[in-house]
Parts: sequence; C-alpha cells; structure tokens
Amino acid sequence: MKTKLMGIIFMLLCAQWSFAQQSAAEQEIIQLSKDKWQWMSDKNAEILGKLFHEKAVFVHMGGAWGTEQELNIIKSGGIWYKKADIHEVSVNIIDNTAILLNRIDLLAVVGGNEVTNPFEVTEVYIKQGDNWKLGALSFTRLMTPGGR
Repeated sequence: MKTKLMGIIFMLLCAQWSFAQQSAAEQEIIQLSKDKWQWMSDKNAEILGKLFHEKAVFVHMGGAWGTEQELNIIKSGGIWYKKADIHEVSVNIIDNTAILLNRIDLLAVVGGNEVTNPFEVTEVYIKQGDNWKLGALSFTRLMTPGGR
C-alpha cells in the first residue's frame, strides 16, 4: 500500500513538473490557438483579421489561399469551423517563430454539409513586437479515426 501511495505521489509530482516546464510563451501560444478556434467557430472575422498576418497562408483539403480569402470564407460561411475537439497539442518556439501542432476532430459546415474530419493542424505564429501573428494554418487529414 505504501509503495502504491508513493507511486501515485511521484506521478502527480512528475505531471506538475511537466506542466511547469511549458514556458510562458508556449502557454500563450496554446491559449491563442484555443481562442482562434473559438473565434473561427463564432465567425469573428474582425478579431481574426487582427490575428492573421496579412501574408498568411491557409492550406485546406480543397486548396490554399491567403488571408483575405480565408476571412471572406469565414464571413460568408463558406466554411464554418463549428467545433474543434482538441486531443493533443505541442509547441516549439524557435527565435520569434512558434510552431504549434494540434490533433483535432473538426466539425465543420462546408458547402452546406456538416462534416467531421480528423486533422493534424500546423499553426505557425510570428512574434511582431509584443504580439503574435498567425503566419500559416495547414490542415492534414488523418486517415484513421483518432489519428492513430
């Protein structure tokens, strides 16, 4: 019993230490990404326009385009990013660039049809002054449910 209790305490300490190892910048990027998914769900093109870099690229299953077209698609409802269920997230920061990977199940409405797809999403953020700007958003459809 004592060994099990010590094992549980050790696991809790390791989990807490692991979480503490995320830098403030990594935590900021993770929160910004979560907020972005909500803003996309809300079709909040105004705030997304402030987040997206003017030269950002967006890679989807149906093609690739820039910021203006992505914002127009969101405003018009051409793609409604209804709900992103985030299963895994990781962040790597290199100088003023953050690369975030999300494994998600995305519920979206595309061309009037509701669809759910598993994706590995790559988000690239660039630090400009005190603000992070989204420079790239790329969806890679996973071939198996849950991505594994």
